[in-house]
Amino acid sequence: MEIPEGARTIIDVLARRGKEAYLVGGCVRDALLGRRPSDYDIATSATPQEVLSCFPRTIATGLKHGTVTVLMGKESYEVTTFRIDGEYADNRHPLSVTFTPSLAEDLRRRDFTINAMAYSPKEGLVDLFGGRQDLKGREIRAVGLARQRFQEDALRILRAIRFSAQLGFELEGKTEEACALEAFRLENVSSERIRDELMKILLSDHPEKLEEAYRLGLTRYFLPEFDSMMATTQETPYHRLDVGHHTLEAIGHAPKDKIIRLTMLFHDAGKPSTKTFDEKGIAHFYGHAFESAKIAGKALRRLKFPNAVVQEVFFLVLHHGDVVVPTEKAVRRAIAKIGKERFPAFLTIQEADILSQSDMARVDHLARLSAVEKLWEAEKDKAECFGLKDLAVDGNDLIACGVEKGPEIGKILNNMLKYVIDNPDKNKKGYLLNHLSSFSR
Repeated sequence: MEIPEGARTIIDVLARRGKEAYLVGGCVRDALLGRRPSDYDIATSATPQEVLSCFPRTIATGLKHGTVTVLMGKESYEVTTFRIDGEYADNRHPLSVTFTPSLAEDLRRRDFTINAMAYSPKEGLVDLFGGRQDLKGREIRAVGLARQRFQEDALRILRAIRFSAQLGFELEGKTEEACALEAFRLENVSSERIRDELMKILLSDHPEKLEEAYRLGLTRYFLPEFDSMMATTQETPYHRLDVGHHTLEAIGHAPKDKIIRLTMLFHDAGKPSTKTFDEKGIAHFYGHAFESAKIAGKALRRLKFPNAVVQEVFFLVLHHGDVVVPTEKAVRRAIAKIGKERFPAFLTIQEADILSQSDMARVDHLARLSAVEKLWEAEKDKAECFGLKDLAVDGNDLIACGVEKGPEIGKILNNMLKYVIDNPDKNKKGYLLNHLSSFSR
């Protein structure tokens, strides 16, 4: 295993003090998978005070739980004393921890076998629970008794799905069963923790693993909107999947972008509540975009997403189904409505949505979208007017021409904007003011 110089130095310094030190957890797992670890955590038999005394540059990150951050050059490493966790009272945090000289006891308290391996340059790999074999078998298996691990820390239930999504692994049978049996404990986990795990699932290579969270009864505790989507069929020639599976496929067709994948997650969330049938038995979902946007806003606020994220996703969900005719005038109007900065995301969302629909008219819809994209490419670098800030005239100009302050100014400016969006060459102060009366109607 390749070890960064800083981590190797920490291990060597502790060894010279007669202390054991190992790389542990995710960095060992990722190295065995041939991936470059994002960080390197170290576990040691040294107490936190001993770690502090060994290195000149440290941060007392979490002495209560045995963690010291050691600074080596520009890098930082978390060094944590071997420990045994005490009783868990809230399905999340141990009431106490006991430091131990035993690496085995420290590894025994960890969540999954693939995260319970250690490595040192002297001893090589320490794998007491079959983590390497589970990596080969592509399985997520809890260390020891799965239900006990999940009772200790309920977030581990969702972490099992997250690792499955990130690695493309399956849940081992007893671990899967325990996820379902202990799912109710997710009610005790903070919204912020749930949010972070959900985003890791959505931004993974396998966001479709969210279906497994639904199948095991997890989503009902943190994303009940998805349960409603999974239960809503689409009796329409334009769709071949129910709303939930269409949503999962659309997420998979979207790039790994937080805003875009959240938009795809919620873009049809309003369909369950807006579903109707016509006389031929064909389903319709009139007004679902507005309902979807409202549901997205409520769910994202519940999960404690930042307001900027909530507002952006709300807007994109609201307009995800806007049909843009591939003409210069229609595309300019759409750019003005959606916004120049958002328009690329809008096109990406529409493509992911279309690719997840039925074969009926898909070719035509993609052709239309491609034509719109070409017109967008031709427009995006032009210094044309798509908003009031780009208009050659402002309120002061109108006042100088005798227009009284008040609603009339806004009305005239908006009429001018609509006109120059269709006629960009007319965005000239002289022209607009000379035709002021025509914009007052």
